[in-house]
Amino acid sequence: QVRLVESGGGLVQAGGSLRLSCLDQRTVRSGNAMAWYRQAPGKQRELVALIANSGMTKYVDSVKGRFTISSDNAKNTVALQMNNLKSEDTAVYYCNAGTTYSGSYYALDFWGQGTQVTVSS
Repeated sequence: QVRLVESGGGLVQAGGSLRLSCLDQRTVRSGNAMAWYRQAPGKQRELVALIANSGMTKYVDSVKGRFTISSDNAKNTVALQMNNLKSEDTAVYYCNAGTTYSGSYYALDFWGQGTQVTVSS
């Protein structure tokens, strides 16, 4: 049963923007943070951004200044606003629920089905 549902992916030209959204349909919300990962063909899954319940956010260096993660607790959604997209941002993006502890993020086994982002140069 899919409990995290992503949407918003698509094809965009370099320099363009996309907004991804993740709907959290879990009835019991374990963990204290949400994150976006991405996986490009032939590469390992990479943590892109996270947001803790406290509001603390972190980003991988390659997207700092271009991506913004946010949450809407009333709507049970987490969004990833992606601006100034580059070809290297092309990947399948996944939403994840997890826990932050001592500065590190630990992914729980709650994943969405993924949404494809393709950036053409």
